[in-house]
Amino acid sequence: MLLDEGKASTKMRRQKASTILTTKTTTTMHIPGLGEVHLDSQFGWYRSCDFVAVPMLGRECFVLVDGYAEDDNPDDFHVAIANLLNGERDILQKASHHIFRYYQDMNSYWSPDDPEYVSIAAPKDVWRHIQLGSEPMVSRRAYGDKGVYVSIECNCDWEPEHGLQIVLKNGSEITKVGPYDGHLTNSDAYADSALENVVYKDA
Repeated sequence: MLLDEGKASTKMRRQKASTILTTKTTTTMHIPGLGEVHLDSQFGWYRSCDFVAVPMLGRECFVLVDGYAEDDNPDDFHVAIANLLNGERDILQKASHHIFRYYQDMNSYWSPDDPEYVSIAAPKDVWRHIQLGSEPMVSRRAYGDKGVYVSIECNCDWEPEHGLQIVLKNGSEITKVGPYDGHLTNSDAYADSALENVVYKDA
């Protein structure tokens, strides 16, 4: 009898643990600015259920949010999301000269006769050769200031393999551009604190 009770108690504890685990990982929730978001079970982040207008990108997007559910300061996410949704294209324009340097570094591997060569005369012209991403990712940086950043994965004509990553601190300040590597700052990418404020690191 005692053995049976023990088994029953163990079964109840397992059921309770399973219930707690399921409850902690909510499949849908509401995030200010985005409305309802749904958990992507494959990647573990949340995705807006509906398209959201992002004037900065000149399009409607699905916004991805990583680490929000377990974060101690979700208001930091709310600020970054609001900045992303309210920002205009001029915020991105401030990155033109950094992106142009990236273009120059990559294009230097080719001669004008090569099919890979892309001719761009000035920083302001780089945007004609960029296809802005449609799924900006909002997440908290694991190192350094541990702020909330928005990462935008884009395509560009001069580097079709690695593309272009544009990162904005708090969704409003360009802090990193270059080939997409998933990092939110160059100091994180190269494990070098001297690069903390470097927007583009020369190749």
